[in-house]
Amino acid sequence: MFELIDLDIEDFYFQHIAIWGFAASPVIATHLVRTTPQLVGKVTPVIAKIFTPVVFVMLTIYLAAVLYTGKDPYNDREFLIVFNALLIGVMAIILFSISENSYTSKNKLSLFMLCGLSVVTIILNSIALSAIIFRLWEWGVTPNRAAVLGINVLIFMNLGWIAFSLIKNLISSQQTDAAEKSIAKFLPVYAAWVFIVTFIFPLMFGFA
Repeated sequence: MFELIDLDIEDFYFQHIAIWGFAASPVIATHLVRTTPQLVGKVTPVIAKIFTPVVFVMLTIYLAAVLYTGKDPYNDREFLIVFNALLIGVMAIILFSISENSYTSKNKLSLFMLCGLSVVTIILNSIALSAIIFRLWEWGVTPNRAAVLGINVLIFMNLGWIAFSLIKNLISSQQTDAAEKSIAKFLPVYAAWVFIVTFIFPLMFGFA
């Protein structure tokens, strides 16, 4: 991701961050499994909850780096692909983190991190959307661009709903049930878009 915006952080990252993570992961995992066996059955949301602050900090730094370097995804297809892959990954982290948070005690810091992650991801999604619209305007409509535009619009709407629900929960100190339901209610919408892209697009663009 950072290489795409012409920032070389590989040496610094692996010497000061990754090496500690690689060394600590098996030790921490073994300790958690031995002391809390019930975590094995719900390891995905636990991992998501652990990585929420990490991804939040990383995305904030990355957004600042994008603004600092002036790199844009408007004329860089590879950069835009990474942006969209990033959005899907962050959506998964938010989903599992909210699922875990719904069944645990109220945690203001966890909610704040989820709110921050949602807002930063909305900003990144806005950049991706503007880049897709720019490419459509400059080079015309293609099946790939139309499909990516549709999924980005859906993600943007879903993230907005999630962020709104999380902010309400943060203010009212309620559980994250509303945010979790907002994700569940959007799943049929994603499924409908997949159906349209799979079965309708071939007819629309004449490659059936």
